[in-house]
Order: sequence, then structure tokens, then C-alpha cells
Amino acid sequence: MPYELYYWPGLPGRGEFVRLAFEAAGADYLDIARLPKSEGYGMPALMRALEAKGDSHPPFAPPFIKDADLVVSQVANILEYLGPHLGLVPKDERLRPVALALQLTITDLVAEVHDTHHPIASSQTYEEQREPAKARAEAFRRDRIPKYLGYFERIAAANRSGWMVGDALTHVDLSMFQALKGLAYAFPEAMAEAPVKFPPLYAIARRVRELPRIAAYLASPRCQTFNETGIFRHYRELDGPAGWDKGD
Repeated sequence: MPYELYYWPGLPGRGEFVRLAFEAAGADYLDIARLPKSEGYGMPALMRALEAKGDSHPPFAPPFIKDADLVVSQVANILEYLGPHLGLVPKDERLRPVALALQLTITDLVAEVHDTHHPIASSQTYEEQREPAKARAEAFRRDRIPKYLGYFERIAAANRSGWMVGDALTHVDLSMFQALKGLAYAFPEAMAEAPVKFPPLYAIARRVRELPRIAAYLASPRCQTFNETGIFRHYRELDGPAGWDKGD
């Protein structure tokens, strides 16, 4: 049976981190909310799964996956579960907690990106919190981008295999690629110098982009573009210089 991915349609969002794992592995999966309602899929199917009665441990929110009758939620947890099945974890089992820790750190980064445009409440629109967002985004560019990328760069530079952890592609490399791609969309001015400042990290991102299955996915209609309804949003007033000296 194919895996089932449940995530909001119309934006890459957190679901994209899971899609990249499926695509890189050539896994058979259904992107439920993006399939036709006339065939029993679409948003009604997502909501039915989210609000299913009788489930003692329902997911809090998308993304979540179904593998037969097993439901797994939360991006890092999903990738930790899928990794051994898809061949996307280190062969050395002692490195698997390391991979999970890196994935959780990427999760932290993504949450901070979200809070640059929604610093007060997710229930409010961006326009209702524009001024606090400017202050939050400035602090994120000045302090947090350099701190995160500086950390990931040290990891990439220390691992001579050319991957983030272990000696082969893992879910961490795929998620790092997506995080860098999203940051470049949301903060093009802040990120303009990043490829020069962090060469090992961006070498991994290029390597991921050039993987045949990933390259084919990125060129296909299955790959959704960033927009201002997702996590990575571009608002000109939130962009500006990054505090690169903070990460040196």
C-alpha cells in the first residue's frame, strides 16, 4: 500500500520536508489533500482523518502520514519513522540519534521563521501584527540566521563525506536543502552572502538539488512554489541585512 501524506494543499509548508523524503527514495505515496475530491480525497479527506473519532492518539495538526493503519505525526518524528524504511538514515545506528537531533534543530529553525511573520498569534493575519513582525524579523536576521547556519556549517565541514551525518544521503540533508531554499525565498537580501560564507553547507544543498529524483521532482508540477500562505513568506519590509558577524 502507498504511504498517505496529509497536509494542507496550495503551499509546500512543513509537508514539503516529508515529500522530499518520499521523492528522494522513489517511494509510492498519495498526497491526499491535493488529489480530487471526486475520488474521495481532497480537503474533506484530510479533515476526516484529522477529526477521526475513536483514535486515542490523534495528530494535533498536519502534516501526518498513514502507513497502513499506523498514523505518525510531527515532521521530525515522521522522518525518524520513515528513515529506515526509505534508506534515509545513517547505516551506523549510533549516528541515528545525531540525525534526529539535527532534524529537531531544523524544526526549531522553521518555527522561528514562522514567528517572524506571526510573532503574536497564528490566529491573526500578518497585517494585524506587522509592526511586531518587523522587530521579530530584524532580530531573527541579526542573531538567529547566523547562529543556525554557523552551527550547521560546522557540522557540514566536520563531516568529510560531503553529507550532514554519516557517509550517505539522509533525511537531514533533504531538510537542510529545503530550509536553505525557504530562507532564500523569505529573506533574499539577508541570505545573499550565505552561499559564500558557508561553502560546505551549500555544497550539500547543491548535491541534493542535483540528485536525479530530486531534480525531476523540482521540475515537476508536484513541487509547489513558495507563497505568502506558508511558513516561508517574503515580505519586503521583513528583509534586510543579516548580522553575519554574530555567527563568525
